[in-house]
Amino acid sequence: MNLYNICKRCLDIFISLSVIIILSPILVAMAIAVRFSSKGPVIFKQDRAGKNGKPFVFYKFRTMKVGVEPFGPSPKSDKDPRLTKVGKFLREYSLDELPQLFNVLKGDMSLVGPRPLYLSQISEWSERQKSRLLVKPGLTGLAQISGRGELTREEKLELDIKYVETISLLTDIKIILATIAQVFRRKNIYEKRYSQAEYTRGESKQ
Repeated sequence: MNLYNICKRCLDIFISLSVIIILSPILVAMAIAVRFSSKGPVIFKQDRAGKNGKPFVFYKFRTMKVGVEPFGPSPKSDKDPRLTKVGKFLREYSLDELPQLFNVLKGDMSLVGPRPLYLSQISEWSERQKSRLLVKPGLTGLAQISGRGELTREEKLELDIKYVETISLLTDIKIILATIAQVFRRKNIYEKRYSQAEYTRGESKQ
């Protein structure tokens, strides 16, 4: 393990543990709100691709109603009927992602890195795109501060590759600070279009 990885892991543990402790009353309050606002579990769990493609159980507060297809498309607006009332609020402020701090503490994820995607998506990537699996997935990443929901899948993958190729502790710190600022701006929360192919089809229909 090189110096960067040691420092990154120490930063992950310190920040994730500190935030969990500081926000513990809020986390409990959110868990109660999710539990009593709609039927279903408080925490949504799903297998995702970790470093080197190794599966791990990904956590987040449940924002959708029970019975929704777990691998369905992401909501494109707060009008999506699959979302619960509490879920809309949690998504608007990215609070639904906070349980991933426990993923970071466990070592499955890092604070910064490519977002963890479905295991089934790995087979769709080129060898170059698979380089995003060389690092731990992150709670936030370069794609999340560079457009988030405005970006297509292809654009996000390119930014993930750029992060892996230019990785440094300074970059991680900049991304963390930029993420905090973006959460308060509440911009680009919902995915506008999944892929470039979808965007092209949409243009051809106009």
